[in-house]
Amino acid sequence: MLTVDFSRLHLPEGSWVLDAGCGSGRHLSEAFRRRDVHVVGIDRSKKDADTANRTLNTMIGAAQDGGGIKLVSVSDITRLPFQDESFDVVICSEVLEHIPDLGQAISEIIRVLKPGKSLVVSVPRYMPERICWALSYDYHHEEGGHIRIFRKKELRELLENAGTRCIGTAWAHSLHSPYWWLKCLVGHKNDEFPLVRLYHRFLVWDIMKKPLLTRVLDRVLNPVISKSIVLYLRKGDPYGA
Repeated sequence: MLTVDFSRLHLPEGSWVLDAGCGSGRHLSEAFRRRDVHVVGIDRSKKDADTANRTLNTMIGAAQDGGGIKLVSVSDITRLPFQDESFDVVICSEVLEHIPDLGQAISEIIRVLKPGKSLVVSVPRYMPERICWALSYDYHHEEGGHIRIFRKKELRELLENAGTRCIGTAWAHSLHSPYWWLKCLVGHKNDEFPLVRLYHRFLVWDIMKKPLLTRVLDRVLNPVISKSIVLYLRKGDPYGA
């Protein structure tokens, strides 16, 4: 399930892409499919980093071409192990809502990005997330869970004040919001509840089959109940572009 629209990113041959908080590697895999780019991911979870590495290694074995570097390591977004201005694209998807030291995390993802290049940040959208918080205390009080809710204007100002310029926004995953509301209502870890299981099967089917009806429905509902908001930004360009 992709949150980032790669068609909005400029990825010429030889580009370096960092997914900061890559999880199991969904965006890394999509970047690799585009060939001739180097993909690097970090995540605090060793389990997720190992899953991402296995996925990439499988794709490498099946590919006829591709970039030169595919690496996922365990690391902290507030202390990225990379030199300044190392990457052409930095993706930070559904991560910042988890981070206590938000300012340091934002500083780091911008530090490692080359001037004039693209940063993509996504977080849960304010109102759908607020509903989750209202329905479940445990949802936002468990260790490693969501510790803040962003308004779009607030997040945009934080990122722009740190040295970027927002060039576009988008919504994503409206069909996932009711799923999380249902989970929060019956217990956010109660995956065996019949309606939760049924809805999960529907979402998996939708992701795999991508039927036209649900694609249209998702687009219609995204402006209203999208689960995520996505900001496309550019780091301060020395040429003023």
